Amino acid sequence: MLITTASAAPLIPTVPMGSTASAAGRSRPGSGDIADALRALPGLRVIEERPGSAEPGDRYRFFVLGLRQPVDHTDPAAGTFEQRLTLLHTAADRPMVLATTGYHAVLTPWRAEPTVLLGANQLQIEHRYFGTSRPATLDHTHLTIRQAADDHHRVVRLFRALYPGAWISAGGSKGGMASVYHRRFHPADVDGTVAYGAPNNVDDRDDSAYLRFLDSVGSAEHREAVRRAQRHILLRRGEMVARYEAWAAGDGDTFRIVGSADKALEIAVLRAQFMFWQRAQAPDLAALPGPDATPDELYDWLDRTTGLSLYADSTARNYIPYWYQCGTQLGYADMRAPHLTGLLRYRDPARPRTFVPRDIPMPFDATAMPDIDRWVRRRGSRLLFVNGTADPSVAEPFRPGGPDSWVLHVPGGNHSAKIENLPPVDRAQARATLARWARA
Repeated sequence: MLITTASAAPLIPTVPMGSTASAAGRSRPGSGDIADALRALPGLRVIEERPGSAEPGDRYRFFVLGLRQPVDHTDPAAGTFEQRLTLLHTAADRPMVLATTGYHAVLTPWRAEPTVLLGANQLQIEHRYFGTSRPATLDHTHLTIRQAADDHHRVVRLFRALYPGAWISAGGSKGGMASVYHRRFHPADVDGTVAYGAPNNVDDRDDSAYLRFLDSVGSAEHREAVRRAQRHILLRRGEMVARYEAWAAGDGDTFRIVGSADKALEIAVLRAQFMFWQRAQAPDLAALPGPDATPDELYDWLDRTTGLSLYADSTARNYIPYWYQCGTQLGYADMRAPHLTGLLRYRDPARPRTFVPRDIPMPFDATAMPDIDRWVRRRGSRLLFVNGTADPSVAEPFRPGGPDSWVLHVPGGNHSAKIENLPPVDRAQARATLARWARA
């Protein structure tokens, strides 16, 4: 998820203060207050309006909304659920940024980078089955990329009545993936898409691109330090698991979903290499555990790197939809670790099936990702991908082949790479492209 509060001058001049069209309380010239306009939209519920300042000097109003959506867009009889949305409103004549994290909605004001650069409105969509955006009865067969794309499509159609100008979709990581998938099935819904650090795991059986990346990222010294830390943690497995269990007991947490604290620890160790390089910055490289690191130092490093709470039930249950998607359509890179030979106890513990209750079937659709990749390569237009060269998530990247599409790289950038981090020439190109799309 890419969230930024960095200040930047809007790429499109803001309508002067005092203009009837630009006042933050207006939905459209002469149409009254935005809150009233929202309440008039069919199927939309204004849950609350909260203070809208994401930064000092903001002229935004912030709304938490609920939209009635079909569980199955092809079958009205399947029922409905309320999808959580948030709106940062500044003026109806400004562009709209359609943002998503691909997970739960952020229920406090924040602005995605395109929102900052364009001085735009922002409409955030919580992904179906995450957070509160779930049916009363969960049928996971309706948690597909097409159903989520259709959710986005209905949101755009509904809100264009209030925001008739240019629309730009944006998201980081899984949110970037969801934005691309939306375009695959509804390519004309928005005028352009910015996807940050978006993985493209076309063939789930082939993880060679990720393995090659992890064998070459950073320096040999730092790669070995990460692997040494993984080994040393498992060599001290007993005391590490005891500490993990004590933490969970103190919080009243359990490990029923993954099976045990011992298995959860092994999963965390296996994922540590990938997750370290996803987020690594200079201070992280300097803080890698040395050969003489204490058990406390090793445990704390693992927690900082992988987030040990992710594998305990109170948090793990919130990410069942993510792992279900990985195990049925998105795919997931296998965490092979030959340097841990002889130290592992479980067979493929970090695979998606581990994180999803066994009573939920997980048939894998091997056609979904090749279909997306084929569309991006052949027809994907007005797509801007921003990737970090040190981010293993994009070892297998999207490669758009349609008109007005770009893949730009942040040298040494990690999973949080953004436009402002690009080299000057590429940054200017990205900003110019975004501004041009927003004049569509």
